Amino acid sequence: MKAAARRKAPRAGKKKTVPADEWILRLYVAGQSSRSVAALRNLERICEEHLAGRYRIEVIDLLTHPQLARGDQIVAVPTLVRHLPPPMKKIIGDLSNEERVLVGLDLRLRPGREAGRR
Repeated sequence: MKAAARRKAPRAGKKKTVPADEWILRLYVAGQSSRSVAALRNLERICEEHLAGRYRIEVIDLLTHPQLARGDQIVAVPTLVRHLPPPMKKIIGDLSNEERVLVGLDLRLRPGREAGRR
């Protein structure tokens, strides 16, 4: 009872805050296919190595919730969508090419580009 008394009542219209350096990644999959499982495994490995403690992965199964594909304009699965930090980015595939994923998420510059030039 005491713990409940300490909780503040939620304010109407107040949004959940996200830390400034947190990455929000949404992975769209179609069930437990081998490509979907591989994409999630590859994404988790890349995030732990390059974004440890600063990311959140949301997995959306389009077999269960097909209507959610429209919001991010998903046309193929698996597809990774970076919601935060802006701008939004999309990567299609099983995310097995780590260099391509890092460049696609802006965690690494494209080969041949100098720092500061994008």
